[in-house]
Amino acid sequence: MSADTPSPPRWHRPMAPRRADEAHRAATPLELLYDLVFVVAIAQAAVGLHHALAEAHWQSGIVGYAMVFFAIWWAWLNFAWFASAYDTDDTLYRIAVMVQMAGALILAAGIESAFEHRDFLVVTIGYTVIRLAMVSQWLRAARADTGHRAACLRYAVGLTIVQIGWLSILALPDSARGIAFAVMVCAELAVPVIAERASATTWHPHHISERYSLFTIIVLGETVLASTLAVKAAFDTGHDRVQVLVTAAAGLVVLFSMWWLYFDRPVHDLLTNLRMGFRWGYGHYFVFASAAAVGAGTEIAVESIEGETHLGPIASAAPVAVAVAVYVLSVWGLQVLPRGRGQLAWAYPLCAALVLASAFAPQTLVVIALLLAGLVAWTVAVNHREAVRFPAS
Repeated sequence: MSADTPSPPRWHRPMAPRRADEAHRAATPLELLYDLVFVVAIAQAAVGLHHALAEAHWQSGIVGYAMVFFAIWWAWLNFAWFASAYDTDDTLYRIAVMVQMAGALILAAGIESAFEHRDFLVVTIGYTVIRLAMVSQWLRAARADTGHRAACLRYAVGLTIVQIGWLSILALPDSARGIAFAVMVCAELAVPVIAERASATTWHPHHISERYSLFTIIVLGETVLASTLAVKAAFDTGHDRVQVLVTAAAGLVVLFSMWWLYFDRPVHDLLTNLRMGFRWGYGHYFVFASAAAVGAGTEIAVESIEGETHLGPIASAAPVAVAVAVYVLSVWGLQVLPRGRGQLAWAYPLCAALVLASAFAPQTLVVIALLLAGLVAWTVAVNHREAVRFPAS
């Protein structure tokens, strides 16, 4: 074996922290497989939201989606940041991650019951499997990394206590679960804040930004699916094919624009400290959840054209309008405002407001596509002016 050939993973390596300035740090094949497993859970959540909104179950659909998506997002986020600091890629590490994947699939299997019957038993079981594997990883890190042992132990203890809380919610009556869920969400968000105060772990800005970018592409995939189904419907049914194809094309423009706005500039330079890491990392809940919801909203818009829903025009248009507006505002707050780009600071919220108003206009998805395309064009123009004014040295 040549010196340039990486050695195969060993059964066990000391889980030493990886350097935050490590060169050429990229997502691993195991991380990509982990993301692939979460595609199933995201798809199930989007399907549940779509069915609930299509049946005019607005409150239960949105609340159920927010709850289920939090479990998906938080389980993914916990692993992404841990792996950025402690990915040893040994056999024990791989097995633990695969156990987490199994838990994610169990979670996905319970999403339908969570939406239809408010039965979160299977979701909670899957989440518990994920968290137990995560606790074992933190305990391994605590044993090997003496410099960050306090933080690792705080993570392990915190995750265990919070998971006991989630299991306890199953015994509560339905009337008390909403408040209990809100309390547990706050507890979950507090664990990393408390743990990192002991000694910040060595997460890698380039690696984290890439992981979030890959997950953004995954959630945008729901809009790809919705547009594909729209095209299929145009050729399989006797409804107005031109109208359906126009809607599908508008959905693709929305998808391309959403991608462009998010990936306008690399963001690793924003992750300069722990405080910004928390703000940026936590804020992505709204980016991810809204991006996946755009797909569900697009499907409802198509079904409205085909006459397959009893919703009125505004009710059919509102889901996609709200989802796109939340996405635009989220990207604006996380990746535009921190750079202090005055010429774009007003354009994003203005576009979001107009997107919301488009729910009252005919051809809502087409209007949204034009608005987002216009925002992309303005972003490109601003980038060009800045490049001319401040040429790279």
